[in-house]
Amino acid sequence: MMLAPSFIGMLICGSKPKKLVHVTWQLQQGNVLEGCRALSSEDRKKILLDIANALEANEKVIKVENDADVAAAEQAGMEKALIARLALKPGKITSLAKSIRVLASMVDPVGHVLKTTELADGLVLEKTSSPLGVLLIVFEARPDALVQIASLAIRSGNGLLLKGGKEARRSNAILHKVITDAIPDNVGRRLIGLVTSRDEIPDLLKLDDVIDLVIPRGSNKLVSSIKASTKIPVLGHADGVCHVYVDKSANMQMAKRVIVDAKVDYPAACNAMETLLVHKDLVSSGGLNELVLELRNEGVVLHGGPRASEELSIPEPASLHHEYSSLACTVEIVDDVHAAIDHIHRHGSAHTDCIISEDLEVAETFLRQVDSAAVFHNASTRFSDGARFGLGAEVGISTSRIHARGPVGVEGLLTTRWLLRGSGQIVDGDKAITYTHKDLTSV
Repeated sequence: MMLAPSFIGMLICGSKPKKLVHVTWQLQQGNVLEGCRALSSEDRKKILLDIANALEANEKVIKVENDADVAAAEQAGMEKALIARLALKPGKITSLAKSIRVLASMVDPVGHVLKTTELADGLVLEKTSSPLGVLLIVFEARPDALVQIASLAIRSGNGLLLKGGKEARRSNAILHKVITDAIPDNVGRRLIGLVTSRDEIPDLLKLDDVIDLVIPRGSNKLVSSIKASTKIPVLGHADGVCHVYVDKSANMQMAKRVIVDAKVDYPAACNAMETLLVHKDLVSSGGLNELVLELRNEGVVLHGGPRASEELSIPEPASLHHEYSSLACTVEIVDDVHAAIDHIHRHGSAHTDCIISEDLEVAETFLRQVDSAAVFHNASTRFSDGARFGLGAEVGISTSRIHARGPVGVEGLLTTRWLLRGSGQIVDGDKAITYTHKDLTSV
């Protein structure tokens, strides 16, 4: 179902929640616009390319608004991790525009025939890809998320409501304006709605018969609160407690490069390493000290699990399930790969976990048995990202086992429809029909 422009307009203008709910319920009984779904693949592609161009053309204006948000956040004494997510660093707009162009160049995901089956003579069934409907995205700090999500919604033909945090108010407003100004009037600029009042969120979360999916991007508190407040399916993750396990067979130079990148490249990211697990043999061989020294040289503050805290004389964290989102991490010593896997299952968040090992049998054990959305061998956890996976962009990373898992791109915003073409066939107790169930997909 697609929201009518009048409803989105009410959201932008900040209507009272009661009126918002009443109008939405009225819409259920009437027709709603098809919006992006009715556009051809080329039309959607052109819109995305126009958005990419518009972002680059307005980079200076966007930077001014983002700098104002960052300055206000610093003055308010907000956490450094939040400020890091808030800032659009140099090159970010160019990177976002590039990701949008990659998304535009992808094969059209909407209406794609996934499978064709002959049910009986003259009766052909197609399984096709289809938009989910209306998405509500609630996100904190990250203004770049607005760009990624809006682009994915256009490519996948979904209606979209966006609610960013107040700390990114200026950034979100200018990005929303740049994007919607690049969408032709005949499509309906307001099909990408920006919710500006926090008071409207509880009412929106009650609209399970209008909104089809909620995707929260932010703190554990935000995600947990939304999950507890709605009947609408929620896609996302509450924590990003990512592990890197360094096996006794690891190439130590590789291990140092990987763990530094996983922790230091972007400490506030949900795919940053939060716990380093080290095989016990690396204690006596000096490998543990090498890794610790490498992290300390990068300014990383270390906390230790029960064994590591005693070995290294470092404080224990309040919990082994902890997302620092800063230049800090937990270190723990484990007996072997099986102990590492057990630790990850007990204290991890099923987001992204990695093993550094030259023993392929051990590595395969880890890859098979760690039940996380993304599991890596000899590669930084920072690769767990929609753009790096070639998805063009992502609406977030899901640790759910239902529907979509890992970085969620266009495919995660689609469902399926069944199209049956016949010539007057009836069931009639199956007395006069012979089912063939012939796969015609590759024919």
